Amino acid sequence: MMISVLLLGLCVADSDAAKPLRDITRFKGQGASVVQGLGLVVGLNGTGDKGTELVMARPLAAALTKLGNPVSIDDLASTKAAALVLVTCEIPRQGAKTDDQLKVTISALNSAKSLEGGTLLLTPLAPFPDSPVYAFARGSLSIADEDFPTVATISKGGQMVRDVNTMPEIDGSFDLIVDADFAGWDAVGTMASEINQQYLLSGTRLGESLAKPIDNRTIRITVPATERANPASFYGDIMETNIESAIRKLPAKVICDTRTGIIVITGDVQVSPAVITHKDLRITTIMPPPLPNANNPTEQLSEFALIEAPIEASGDTARLNDLIAAFDQLNIPPREQINILQMLHESGNLHARLIIDGLE
Repeated sequence: MMISVLLLGLCVADSDAAKPLRDITRFKGQGASVVQGLGLVVGLNGTGDKGTELVMARPLAAALTKLGNPVSIDDLASTKAAALVLVTCEIPRQGAKTDDQLKVTISALNSAKSLEGGTLLLTPLAPFPDSPVYAFARGSLSIADEDFPTVATISKGGQMVRDVNTMPEIDGSFDLIVDADFAGWDAVGTMASEINQQYLLSGTRLGESLAKPIDNRTIRITVPATERANPASFYGDIMETNIESAIRKLPAKVICDTRTGIIVITGDVQVSPAVITHKDLRITTIMPPPLPNANNPTEQLSEFALIEAPIEASGDTARLNDLIAAFDQLNIPPREQINILQMLHESGNLHARLIIDGLE
């Protein structure tokens, strides 16, 4: 029997958690970077590239020769145990230090059917073809999504061999760039106000505001003279500012990535009353029910979630945050959550812009 998730207009407590400024901003000039390289995955159970594909056979023959086992390309004609792959590693916007271990992503380039069970041979990674090596990658592959078996990852599979510093020098002032998903004049203005209030530096004490909005994504921070001797500590304090009130002023928007299952909600997204039926949820009821006793109480298992609207909500609506929490409680997979959100949006019950894989 299939079961429904019912949205009702009752009262619940607000459970929003504090959100620090560092989660949605970055220092201007600070950004993520990517290093990559061509590599070989071996150990595949007949799901690799065809041995007749020279683009794979040549580097495999060269690798075997370096390992002390020289072979000709013709000797590899029948193999399907290896695959030529593109290995990428994203260096976070905070930078990286020598010996840091980072996640790498491996993607098949030719006719390989699956990378499951494979091992990546030692692969040098660099930002450009002629640039120095920044990291090496190797290790056993994990398939993140069974629907995409030709893409795999290795947790901590990349090891840095040089430092990557992304933090510019802090002088008399610096700019913070708000992530695109959280951009907005109202939100940026509120963030600037929160910085001024929470750092306890008012215009009357400094002669001017500590933080000023420059545009819908930029906040300019003036470093007080008393903090310039230790700007790193000042920067750390600023980045811990709680900007939850600013997030609520953002336009209502739901951003979904079907590949990763990530759902990002901005603003106060509301959902009108609706009944949702999901194929994977079940009710188990024993009929007729047994007589209860201390050792054998009567149980009725019901996969049901009540989504309630806060007092301040307008009309009979519920918050999408509460609906997502109910989905998680019922163990609904992220992809199915996205499908349900799409149905709610198409029926007019989701009051927000819905963006799936970059498309609205």
